[in-house]
Amino acid sequence: MLDTEPLLQNTDFPPIKRAALDTLQVNLGYLCNLSCTHCHVNAGPKRTELMEKDTVDQLLDFIGQQGISCLDLTGGAPEMNPHFDYLVIEARKRNVRVIDRCNLTILLEPGFEDVADFLAAQKVEISASLPCYEEANVNEQRGKGVYQQSIEALQKLNALGYGTELPLDLVYNPNGDFLPPPQEILEADYKRELNEKHGIVFNRLLTITNMPISRFGSMLLSKNKYEDYMELLKNSFAAANVPGVMCRSLISVDWQGYVYDCDFNQMLDWPLLWRQSSSAVIGRDRTHIGELIDKSLEGEPVVVGDHCYGCTAGQGSSCGGALNGELN
Repeated sequence: MLDTEPLLQNTDFPPIKRAALDTLQVNLGYLCNLSCTHCHVNAGPKRTELMEKDTVDQLLDFIGQQGISCLDLTGGAPEMNPHFDYLVIEARKRNVRVIDRCNLTILLEPGFEDVADFLAAQKVEISASLPCYEEANVNEQRGKGVYQQSIEALQKLNALGYGTELPLDLVYNPNGDFLPPPQEILEADYKRELNEKHGIVFNRLLTITNMPISRFGSMLLSKNKYEDYMELLKNSFAAANVPGVMCRSLISVDWQGYVYDCDFNQMLDWPLLWRQSSSAVIGRDRTHIGELIDKSLEGEPVVVGDHCYGCTAGQGSSCGGALNGELN
């Protein structure tokens, strides 16, 4: 696979420093029942990387010591980690908000049929990937039959109270090398189409820009579109989005327990600058979550690269969707 990582290192993106930490985003492993074209972690059914219980317990120690208010679980399909239920239960005991970044189809897989009931019982918030409300686009991006499975899963979640009593957000990624359309307008389209055709309700639509890394970055290079896409991101840069980028209040933890400024830096293997005297990315030691249990990261610099323009282009992009309500 072609690698964009060397192209991202020399950047003129403005420096960022951390604010107070409130969210712990955890990648529980790269195992997934799908292999989506836009996936920036290259997840799939043949991946074997899964977080072990000792690391999960260190996460729980960190949550308690740092007063973390939100645990954001991702993958792969996070539900496929054998310690998923344990982590969710223990986090909820600590009154921590838990978000499950769910691909929906996992809820129908053999052996995972009870996951939806478990999530509802634990009052876990669901952020579900549905890259389009049209069947052809979803199947092109995620695989044949995925759209119908996603609709069935959403109907199952609605029957459990998701979208009404329990939070259910949908996530849109562009199916190509372009920026998401305005989030509010697209959300209205999603709500109309899904309700009229399938009786589905949900709370919010979150639009996320495709990052020029991993599987999507490789596609850009193979089709000679990388430079054009980077030009689009840079030309669409909005300085007003910088204070709201997610890396200021979030850290990302990989399946082995190593810590990064965000999920994208994790995939680039660009670890925290914490304790480092050099701003160079390559060759630095990684920091494990166990080293940070009683440490503050507020005021520390964030490792930036050209991919950071993806979070600040247009309306801005984060795991919580657009950063601004209007296109810039």
